[in-house]
Amino acid sequence: MEKFKRIFLIVLDSVGFGEAPDAEQYGDKGADTIGHIAEHMDGLQMPNMEELGFGNIRPVKGISEVKPALAHYTKMQEASVGKDTMTGHWEIMGLHIDKPFQTFPNGFPDELIKKLEEKSGRKVIGNKAASGTVIIEELGEEHLKTGAIIVYTSADSVLQIAAHEEVVPLEELYKICEIARELTLDEKYMVGRVIARPFIGTLGNFERTANRHDYALKPFGHTVMNELKDQEYDVIALGKISDIYDGEGITEAIRTSSNDDGMTKLVESMDKDFTGLNFINLVDFDAKYGHRRNPKGYGEALEAYDKRLPEVLEKLTDDDLLIITADHGNDPIHHGTDHTREYVPLIIYHRHIKEGKELPTRKTFADIGATVADNFEINLPKHGTSFLKDINK
Repeated sequence: MEKFKRIFLIVLDSVGFGEAPDAEQYGDKGADTIGHIAEHMDGLQMPNMEELGFGNIRPVKGISEVKPALAHYTKMQEASVGKDTMTGHWEIMGLHIDKPFQTFPNGFPDELIKKLEEKSGRKVIGNKAASGTVIIEELGEEHLKTGAIIVYTSADSVLQIAAHEEVVPLEELYKICEIARELTLDEKYMVGRVIARPFIGTLGNFERTANRHDYALKPFGHTVMNELKDQEYDVIALGKISDIYDGEGITEAIRTSSNDDGMTKLVESMDKDFTGLNFINLVDFDAKYGHRRNPKGYGEALEAYDKRLPEVLEKLTDDDLLIITADHGNDPIHHGTDHTREYVPLIIYHRHIKEGKELPTRKTFADIGATVADNFEINLPKHGTSFLKDINK
């Protein structure tokens, strides 16, 4: 069985494909990210994903079923407990999470905030669940006057710290986030990520910058990426992938500022001669549109991504494999601002496919990690089943 030299893995952050069988346990009955966006847009225009078989997985308004499709296709169900970014990504690389990260819908405990104030030397304002852009507008003036840091959370397991770059220099903000990360390693908090959220501008015209930095927990086990690196394969991480895995198992990290920049960096990285995995997360779908419950913006972002996809397809060589998937849902029509427990799409493409076919529904995201490991003949993860033989050249 011939193997691929390079595997390109694209995660369309939060592009869920309909409620999972256990969605009701998560308060997500009826969630359908792709379906509701397509209805809101009166049909999605994604001709390139359509040709790959995107509309063959399930009906999506505006996206036709194509037979034969250019790619193999199916959907995946998350096996781990949770519906956050880290849980989805860690599972993709072979881990199974059975204890969900904690969320703080009513803000963080007073004892944690007091410790953060003591160790950082700055007062904390905010301490509630909020949209990042909204809370900056709400508390930005007080922050500018007092120098107090803005602490907030979301529906995710995150502690976010916002500060104006001219009030709290980036180096100091990052140091404060490192302090917060250390404090929240305590099991009674179990915060998935601490995020630095610097911004600039004046009152009424604040703007978050690209100097965001995530401080994630390290994966609790050896991932497929660790194994690839240990066996001297390349693992190129684009976008927030390095943050999600806290740098574990990565040989090169490339930051991105948007979906469009991510696609540009991905296309540029395809000119590199490497052997291994190239892994990118396109975060705008989730951060800019899902959490902000903006179905129109989400739909337009999907269509913009689709227009860039031919650049990727054209640069694939005969020895390359492309996998496109998601990590959870974030239905912009659903209640609240939380992620949603949904199936995710799985598209698998290489140049030797004569006729794309539907694969069985995957019972865990870890099947991707198992397939990557199988391809490079490294130790298989404990979880997941390789589908390499079903899609091989």
